[in-house]
Amino acid sequence: MNGSITIPIKDVKVLAYQLCRALAKVKYGLVLYSNGYSFNNPVSDSLRKYDLLAAVGSKRIIEPSERRFELLNAEATQKSWLFGFLGYDLKNEVENLSSGNADNLDFPEMLFFDPEWVFAVQNGVLTIYFDTCLHSKSMAGSMYDSVMKSSRVANTFTKNPELIARTSKEEYISTVDKVLAHIKRGDIYEMNLCQEFYAENAEFNPIESFIKLNEFSPTPFSAFGRFNNNYVLCASPERYLCKRGETISSQPIKGTGPRGITPEHDEQLRESLRNNTKERAENIMIVDLVRNDLSRVAAKGSVKVDELCGVYPFRQVNQLISTVSCKLRPELNGVDAIKASFPMGSMTGAPKIRAMELIDKYESTKRGLFSGAIGYFDPDGDFDFNVVIRSLLYNKKKKYLSLSVGGAITIGSKPEDEYNECLLKAAAAMKILQTEA
Repeated sequence: MNGSITIPIKDVKVLAYQLCRALAKVKYGLVLYSNGYSFNNPVSDSLRKYDLLAAVGSKRIIEPSERRFELLNAEATQKSWLFGFLGYDLKNEVENLSSGNADNLDFPEMLFFDPEWVFAVQNGVLTIYFDTCLHSKSMAGSMYDSVMKSSRVANTFTKNPELIARTSKEEYISTVDKVLAHIKRGDIYEMNLCQEFYAENAEFNPIESFIKLNEFSPTPFSAFGRFNNNYVLCASPERYLCKRGETISSQPIKGTGPRGITPEHDEQLRESLRNNTKERAENIMIVDLVRNDLSRVAAKGSVKVDELCGVYPFRQVNQLISTVSCKLRPELNGVDAIKASFPMGSMTGAPKIRAMELIDKYESTKRGLFSGAIGYFDPDGDFDFNVVIRSLLYNKKKKYLSLSVGGAITIGSKPEDEYNECLLKAAAAMKILQTEA
């Protein structure tokens, strides 16, 4: 993209929501919005490059059916804009694994697109990027006006769908007991066990529902994506992996606790989470896994833990977040780092390969995009990808709506507590479906 215009922006949230509504008129688009979230930590806050980044429309779709990382590598090294997602089951290309569970959503394993328009907000200034072979500066200004005039998307139905659990509470608790048996035998140390809530024949307004979700649960890695008939409404608090220059950083989340009713109560709960042996153990095990993953692409001696078990508040929960970074070896590139660390350790377990084998054994559905990653590559050669959690996934053609949630099972896990943690994580998405359509 060799053309651009700049526009001062007073309200980034309004622009973010209008960009979501603008996706009603295109088949492919992605809005990545930080919600102005600050970690109040110089290391973490320095990783955020854009306050808002969006792609509207596509010039070209990249949806390979094989050799996906190889083809992504060829595309991403062109140092141009690229937006899209990586599905969890790309693990089968990285390791000798398979996925035998039912896939009801039918999302691609990987999809990226070359955008027609890119909207990027940094420090209160919007830059609109475009290809001068296709558009002019006046057309870019008209595009901005069109986005800002986008109308609220009207519902074609009167009632939101109701999600039902694919796994009963008793079944989930029984499965946790089976996973604990593996841990006691020494097969694994930790495993992320997830369950799905779903609705069939679901009439759903993904655009306005995402806006409701973001109002109820604003997060630093929120994303709204339209990929033809497939939609993702993502309220993720977690960064999977980013590249800034030659530095690769990962910020795994492991360890969850409730928010307090008053500031004093909330501080007590944060302190309790900070000192919770079981929750800290979850996080530290995944930090070790991430360190190991990054060491495969890191310059010698460059892997470091920038922060261990920091406590961060989100609207619904408090979470433990660690930051692990390294310098990329000069002969490697960003896609090499993604391939070396995918899927992210926070959604698998340790040891990673055995944990993924047991995930396929004990979960009842194929994860697909859930616990995959959504993000971008930019012309600087940088990238940023989130972890697709706290997300509603919708196949409009099949009218299938899905919400998956889970948690880390360790030797200290109590099955009923793990089930209740799932409900806590699902609360925001469930809430918007209980409001008026």
